[in-house]
Amino acid sequence: MRVAARLAWPTFAALVALVTLLAIPPLPTARALAIWVVLVTALALLLLIGYSPGGPKPAPRFEQALRGRKPAAPQAVELLRMERELVLGIADAEHAQRRLLPLLRSAAAARLAARHGFELERRPEAARDLLGDEVWELLRPDRPEPEDRHGPGVPRDEIAAVIERVESL
Repeated sequence: MRVAARLAWPTFAALVALVTLLAIPPLPTARALAIWVVLVTALALLLLIGYSPGGPKPAPRFEQALRGRKPAAPQAVELLRMERELVLGIADAEHAQRRLLPLLRSAAAARLAARHGFELERRPEAARDLLGDEVWELLRPDRPEPEDRHGPGVPRDEIAAVIERVESL
């Protein structure tokens, strides 16, 4: 059935071409038939190329599905970046010190400025009172470097406590 469907349009095109060539008055019949044979041969070769193993193939359904996707929304990209920072900050102390904790500190500073009207670095005592001692120890601007830079980072439950505390401000 599939082969018949693929042969239908070339056969019709060849017949239309033959009738057109024969209808041209100054063209001899032998020449019209020769042109038609070349045309039919070209169409047959195109069909054979389509069926050959090295010929063009339709894209697999997986690739078609990927092409149909829209680009990721900026929010999704940002969420993926945040997730990566969290995972790396839990796994590595240096990453936590250099990337994750400053990110959490800036979130806390923004929340303090918006809800309580002061900057974290200008009034550290007031920030410590609002954040609590445990959260402050992680977020304080003068936090000492970790002893083992390649050791484990901040435990997941401590990060969860920091995020929960900052959200409650």
